Amino acid sequence: MPCKQQESVATPARYMVGVDVGSTVVKCHVYDRAAAIRGSSCRKVESLYPRPGWVELDPEVLWSQFVAVVKEAIQAGGLQMKQIAGLGISTQRATFITWHKRTGKPFHNFISWQDLRSAELVNSWNRSFLLKVVHVIFTVLHFLTGNDRYLAPSFLTFSTQQTSMKLSWVFKNIHEAQEAAQKNNCCFGTVDTWLLYRLTKGSVYATDYSNASATGVFEPFTKCWNSTLCNLLSIPMSIYPPVKDTSFNFGSTDPEIFGVPIPIMAVVADQQSAMFGECCFHPGDVKLTMGTGGFWNVNTGEHLFASRRGLYPLIGWKIGKEVVYLTEGSMPDIGTAIKWAQDINLFNSVEETAKMAWSIVDSHGVCFVPDFQISVNDPYLCASFLGLKPSTTRNHLVRAILESVAFRNKRLYDIIVKKVRIPLHTVRADGGVSNNSFVMQMTSDLIKKRIEKPTNADMSSLGAAFLAGLASGFWTDKEQLKKLRQIEAVFEPQKDLEEYKPAMDTWLQAMKHSLQW
Repeated sequence: MPCKQQESVATPARYMVGVDVGSTVVKCHVYDRAAAIRGSSCRKVESLYPRPGWVELDPEVLWSQFVAVVKEAIQAGGLQMKQIAGLGISTQRATFITWHKRTGKPFHNFISWQDLRSAELVNSWNRSFLLKVVHVIFTVLHFLTGNDRYLAPSFLTFSTQQTSMKLSWVFKNIHEAQEAAQKNNCCFGTVDTWLLYRLTKGSVYATDYSNASATGVFEPFTKCWNSTLCNLLSIPMSIYPPVKDTSFNFGSTDPEIFGVPIPIMAVVADQQSAMFGECCFHPGDVKLTMGTGGFWNVNTGEHLFASRRGLYPLIGWKIGKEVVYLTEGSMPDIGTAIKWAQDINLFNSVEETAKMAWSIVDSHGVCFVPDFQISVNDPYLCASFLGLKPSTTRNHLVRAILESVAFRNKRLYDIIVKKVRIPLHTVRADGGVSNNSFVMQMTSDLIKKRIEKPTNADMSSLGAAFLAGLASGFWTDKEQLKKLRQIEAVFEPQKDLEEYKPAMDTWLQAMKHSLQW
């Protein structure tokens, strides 16, 4: 069922549409020139779990949901399709599909970034002698040349979150895909590529730099698909789409879909899109997204920091000659854990969780280890509560869940401070969990930084609209976009870090007990 829609009176002005295809919902917002939302719609993304650890999306269901939310949002705003100046699309990253080039028929469902089917393959590769040889070769190359592009392969470690391993799994296990690839008839695409292909009825096959760099198969230093990695994993290079600018005229939607052709002016990966929506345009700007997962992104400007343990280099966006790089650290199961707690009736509505946490002094020694589905370092890390007692209440359990979010924010922020050698500015937060005042205040206390929360937490759809608006001339430049920012709340550090030390030390011990379960 569609979410509650926002009604407004139609005006003759033109509008920009931003769609965010996330892990849990597909959202569409229609923006006016002041970046105010004139109409909205959202639909829940239904994940499929065909086997333990497998997470998939039905491509036809996702397609129908995308079309539906665009139509519903425009209708909710009392607008007509011909009033839409352009469309920007933000999508979840590293979720992919392969299909036949001639028929357009998929070889399988979308394989989600959360999927664990490659766990055995990951472990096998990480223990392999060949990977150790790769480490030695690139360590020597880095030592001799000093070139940072050789640093990441020198300690390359595969994870279940990476597209590369799951793509290798596809060509080992799906004969039709393997056979088509041998005849150059196999197409690979992340969600953005598939939507572009469908929106244009097969006439546009492309992705952008932000989505490509998030697959782990694209080399951000050379801005090319990584042939060395693909040869290592026996993935054919012929499957990959051309890579275009992020803010770019990709063509128009087929008129049969929405009644009129709508220019597609941007496609962008969701975290990079949120970064753009938050107007984090300068080196040192920091964005924290807390949605299904948690993501810390730092704008590193023209400088690309080599991958270091726990942090990854990404292309934020490419607009003409401008290429902006980011460093990212991620955490699984932020919103997922809170949604699970609601599903088992620990609370009725997400809005009451902050009040429940504030109502008690501490979690009474209860710790929550939140990794339900994936961990970059340990795919077998066990989600668990530790320290339960007869006196434990719902409030203690809820507080423990929220504390785990703040503690993980602190750990990742400390890694960023240590590894990213540029001054960090104010943190800008978005995503559904940023609405939780307890998590926001505790995170601010732990990292000793001011955190700003925007009025509208749906930054990915706004970022996509901003990028599309720049490409179409709907908005003039980034300076104009900065003036459109609206801040709802600011969180300043209030407590001393030492007050949290006992609880965080206990939580770190709980994490150790849950490893390799």
